[in-house]
Amino acid sequence: MKFFMSLIVSMLFLSSVVFAADTKLGFVDLQSAIQKTAAGKKAREILDAEFGKRKKDLDKKKEDIEKMGKDLEKKRSVLSEEVAQKKQMELQEEMVKFQKIVADNQLEIQKKEKELVEPILNKMKTVIEKMAKDKSFSLIIEKQGQNILFADKGLDLTEDVIAAFEKEK
Repeated sequence: MKFFMSLIVSMLFLSSVVFAADTKLGFVDLQSAIQKTAAGKKAREILDAEFGKRKKDLDKKKEDIEKMGKDLEKKRSVLSEEVAQKKQMELQEEMVKFQKIVADNQLEIQKKEKELVEPILNKMKTVIEKMAKDKSFSLIIEKQGQNILFADKGLDLTEDVIAAFEKEK
């Protein structure tokens, strides 16, 4: 029985060594790859152009609200209680409106970003699959900030994926 168990353990060990020898791994930083492609840069320009003006308008609105708050604090001592409360309510209403506008803009930006990036991401996945098959990779994973604690730089396929992506038309 001991012989049989040691034979099974030996076979499992040898099969894992053989599997490891045939396994080819790599990783891609998708976010970086998307940002470095011409299509990704164009998407960023579109987003910046479309939402840059809104940001300026929001910054102006925020300054106006802050000014309202400072003015109210300065004048509070000379205002009647009723007028001060009314001004405070107006300020709070403006703050609520502003927060809603900011939230709506963030949702619109996320929606537009998804709309622009999704086709790039789909094409990139196709490029990665082709690269994996052509170069006999067993596994290519996405590098996400904190998830990979260590990886040999030789496993990073990001630049190769960008080059292959740019060649595809």
